[in-house]
Amino acid sequence: MEGFNMKKDRRIVVAVDESKESMHALSWCLTNLVTPNSNCSLVLLYVKPPPPVYSAFDAAGYMFSGDVISAMEKYSKELVNSVMERAETVYRNFNNNVKVERVVGSGEAKDVICNTVEKLGADILVMGSHGYGFLKRALLGSVSDYCAKHVKCPVVIVKH
Repeated sequence: MEGFNMKKDRRIVVAVDESKESMHALSWCLTNLVTPNSNCSLVLLYVKPPPPVYSAFDAAGYMFSGDVISAMEKYSKELVNSVMERAETVYRNFNNNVKVERVVGSGEAKDVICNTVEKLGADILVMGSHGYGFLKRALLGSVSDYCAKHVKCPVVIVKH
């Protein structure tokens, strides 16, 4: 990578989620950006969806119990752990001496990713592309497109 600054202590942020595309991006990153003797730190960033606004009553007028809310929060924590364990499996297969940090954010994915990259002073952002077609991208938006336009460091979007 000719124009890329290969300094010793690079911080690489990899956005991970439940998709196979994000795990492929992590694998690509480990294969292509992390060298065995480099002093890299890899930040695995997972963004939970914003917490729903709870009303004391549901649509039918019945009161929600605390059990429902706590079950939803427990599911969210289990999902985070599941994604991070899958990511750990991917990077353990590469036997690189890379420091790995786990960061979990909550909110709109595109905003959290951009803010975290800036806050951490990342040297590069790696993320997978879900490969949505024009219509889905127009309706749902593309997190990777947004991040590529708004972060101040190089962005690698890995297609599966």
